[in-house]
Amino acid sequence: MARVETSSSRPYHLVIFGASGFTGQFVVEEVARTASEGPKGTLKWAVAGRSKQKLEKVVEQAAGVLSKPELRTEVDIIVADVEEPDSLAAMCKQAVIVLNCVGPYRFFGEAVVKACVENGAHHIDISGEPQFLEGMQLNYNSQAADKGVYVIGSCGFDSIPADMGVLYTRDQFKGTLTAVESFLTVSAGPDGASIHDGTWQSAIYGLADKQKLQSLRRKFNHKPLPTVGSKLKRRGALFFSNEIQQYTLPFMGTDPSVVKRTQRFLAEEQHATPVQYGAYAGIGGIGNVFKLMFAGMIFWFLVKFSFGRNLLIKHPEFFSFGFFTKAGPSRKQMEDSAFQFAFYGEGYTDGADPSQGKPNGKIRTLVRGPEAGYVATPIAMVQAALTMLNESTALPKKGGVYTPGAAFVNTTLVNRLNKHGFQFSHLLICICIYPFYFIRNLLISSWLQCIINPLLIKDK
Repeated sequence: MARVETSSSRPYHLVIFGASGFTGQFVVEEVARTASEGPKGTLKWAVAGRSKQKLEKVVEQAAGVLSKPELRTEVDIIVADVEEPDSLAAMCKQAVIVLNCVGPYRFFGEAVVKACVENGAHHIDISGEPQFLEGMQLNYNSQAADKGVYVIGSCGFDSIPADMGVLYTRDQFKGTLTAVESFLTVSAGPDGASIHDGTWQSAIYGLADKQKLQSLRRKFNHKPLPTVGSKLKRRGALFFSNEIQQYTLPFMGTDPSVVKRTQRFLAEEQHATPVQYGAYAGIGGIGNVFKLMFAGMIFWFLVKFSFGRNLLIKHPEFFSFGFFTKAGPSRKQMEDSAFQFAFYGEGYTDGADPSQGKPNGKIRTLVRGPEAGYVATPIAMVQAALTMLNESTALPKKGGVYTPGAAFVNTTLVNRLNKHGFQFSHLLICICIYPFYFIRNLLISSWLQCIINPLLIKDK
């Protein structure tokens, strides 16, 4: 069992690495806001990064925003740099959990994971980069297991709402859930919405290295997961969704890969029925479709060449119609923004045989939350860490590299998120009993089944 306690030589429950970055600032504020939820009502924590001066400003700003002047003297500062392995090792030796906010993770993440594993600190990140996440699983899972270290990736908006949302839907369904489609919609206030260009850079490099990701996945040599029930059909590249009444695209983030990794873990380790998953995102009306097509064609062309990638990185506002900016969203924009995932699932109700016939039950659940990037993400990351600290016995028995769903499936993470601005809700269940199942469940004598079953089979 991995250890999650502080000690004289490991004094901090949490160390926030990259605290002076755009997202790091909000993670610092969220940790300060929820410190009383730590073990025994206290949380010992510190901030870390390259510049002591910048870290002091981060703590100063958090103290002002939260009206907690005591932060200025209570929060310790650790100087550490990804290019200085000794400094990372020294940081990790002092932490129970490192909250890694330094991205793009493909460039800066592995050094932190390596230092955590080698020095006994658990690692949580908010990466939305499949190549990094799956690379860490391939390269560090065995070593992390041997060391009793948990490395849990994608613990922000990518991909806790989707991964835990699928598990929540499964748990609400009265029977065996076999397939889920999710539809993401985002709302903004009068000032609109924007995202810091760090996410833009991750998307650029991720698309440019698409072939490397495919090569990486082949190294796992995974066998296909078994399909139970009807095979989930792929939607088109662009379609009008009746579910959310918007034009819709396949979700381009890491959610599908994370959910699939979770389902593989649950199938292999807990013998659970794997849930098929399709992820989609609404883009609004026809005007947005034309904007996206125009921007997408330019993006796809430029990302293939180094000069094009440099242009995209240098001018994110121009090439994204102002959606990605170097300044990031204002606090007012964050306050007025929100997201919603609608999950539509199907499966076999209690008493129905998943090996016989089509799925006969449907379910719809919702996961709602505040602004995705810099409000929901810090909340999700911090609650994941607090869950680890407070519910260590509910985590997997051995260390390793895990998805959120694999790590937290047996914990109260969803309940914790519901207390901090998220809302996981079971909206409705529609049970559609096919005649075959309806009749079969009513038959109470074996001789009557022998008479009826041949007719049912013929009708099918």
